[in-house]
Amino acid sequence: MMPNKYMCTLEIPKVVIKQIDKFRKNCHWRGSNINEGKRPKATWEMVCTSKKGGLGIINLELQNQALLMKNLNKFFNRKDIPWVNLVWEKHYKNGRLQGTVKKGSFWWRDVLKLLIPFKEMANIQVNSGDSCFF
Repeated sequence: MMPNKYMCTLEIPKVVIKQIDKFRKNCHWRGSNINEGKRPKATWEMVCTSKKGGLGIINLELQNQALLMKNLNKFFNRKDIPWVNLVWEKHYKNGRLQGTVKKGSFWWRDVLKLLIPFKEMANIQVNSGDSCFF
């Protein structure tokens, strides 16, 4: 439960994801014998694919990005949530989200890093200027 709360709120550093994946790989490939040096029978990428072609182990980096994008969805749909109202009123009073200026806390700047993939997924049309209207 705690890892999901963390992933919904903050961007997990790649170093941390790499270390967690190292532990997960060792547990998966070696089981109780951590010193066994056998080569894996499948790549980690294949293991992380859905259960139809792999084992369905969650890719932590993609999971983190997806959970952070939920915040962008709440923001652009102007959900009646205190943090959404606060961010709109404090930084985007004119109804525009500046394309180049990243305003706000470290948390909000982490969320804004995912703005381009979010817009691509949501098929949001963007003006050719520096500002985006939503």
